[in-house]
Amino acid sequence: MTDEQQLKLLAFFDGELPESDAREVSAWLAQDADATALFTELKNTRNALKDSDPQVKLPESREFYWSKIKREIERTAAAPAPVPRASLFNRVRRAMMPLGAVAMLIIAGFITFHQLAGGQRPVAMTANVMLGDPGAFTYRDDSQGMTVVWLSYPAAENKFAQKPSGDTLPPK
Repeated sequence: MTDEQQLKLLAFFDGELPESDAREVSAWLAQDADATALFTELKNTRNALKDSDPQVKLPESREFYWSKIKREIERTAAAPAPVPRASLFNRVRRAMMPLGAVAMLIIAGFITFHQLAGGQRPVAMTANVMLGDPGAFTYRDDSQGMTVVWLSYPAAENKFAQKPSGDTLPPK
């Protein structure tokens, strides 16, 4: 027996088939033992369930009962949920976070601007090397008003270098 035949037999059992199809199924039941066994099984199942399924009688009509449920759902859904009130600390914190970020950006911008525009200016320095004397190096700093001359002669060749004390005594 196919699924389609079983569904047709179930529809016949429930009384949902048109008159022409119902006659066809009743003729089929008279000839097929499998169909008759399934039909008997459906009857036994319905009878067993009819006794075990209690029927509940409502004191009001079905429409009134469901309208009460609908009104209760609408009443509870319409009530807005209470909004929790933020504490003073949370409100101050929410205000201070963006202000702190803006303050940090202002400070960073001020430091950057100060470094680029008004900070320490580069010092004008000049260094001269005399071509006549490659062992001398002159450094001049005009902002400090200072000139330094560096002589890189070895002590033995330099007549201005001090002799180590204690080696020789100066002549008398």
